[in-house]
Amino acid sequence: MTPFLALEQLQSMADPARAADMAAYHKTPRPYLGIANPMIDTLVADWRAAVDLPARLTLAAGLWDSNIHEARIAAAKLLTQARMRPDADVWALILGWVPEFDAWAIADQVCKAGDRRLTADPARLSDVEPFVTHPNMWARRAALVMTLPWAKQNNPKPADIDVRETVLDWAAHLAADRDWFIQKAIASWLRDLSRHDAPRAQAFLNEHGDILQRFARVEAGQYLPPSSL
Repeated sequence: MTPFLALEQLQSMADPARAADMAAYHKTPRPYLGIANPMIDTLVADWRAAVDLPARLTLAAGLWDSNIHEARIAAAKLLTQARMRPDADVWALILGWVPEFDAWAIADQVCKAGDRRLTADPARLSDVEPFVTHPNMWARRAALVMTLPWAKQNNPKPADIDVRETVLDWAAHLAADRDWFIQKAIASWLRDLSRHDAPRAQAFLNEHGDILQRFARVEAGQYLPPSSL
């Protein structure tokens, strides 16, 4: 399967009316085909079964470079897998995509692929850290979205707690960022953390909650006592 053939398959499934609705919804100027996610999932499953990992990387890179919405979603889905060895080239491709983020749906799909590679090798957190101060808001947001697995651990090991504290330091740095998507990402991280370690989430809000926008404080404290808001 080549990128050219994969794009042909995607384009053969285009729905112009749905594409127009998607363009209006996502608002980011790029080509839209109007293909539903379940249809993309079916194609991706077939492509993954047909090629080895190096060919899958070539396919993902080609789909991404097309700039078509559904092709970029499919590219990320091709790389979303818990166990993948060797995965250094996969991680490098994902990192290269992050500065190009310009819309939430594509960013979130790539972050799902990224969090698998991070949990497979937490030392890669150092590769993510520069995104915290990146000029692209979507890259800054990715630093939080890719690390969400550490907010959801019930019994973290000491190394996992170190990762969590690193990300919370990032969140503290980003708390003054007024962009809605950054505030939402911080709130989501803290809300998830509060369900697994309420005291730590509360401590963050006690120290930094006044800097967050009110909607973010409310969401972050959804599962905490009202005094945290």
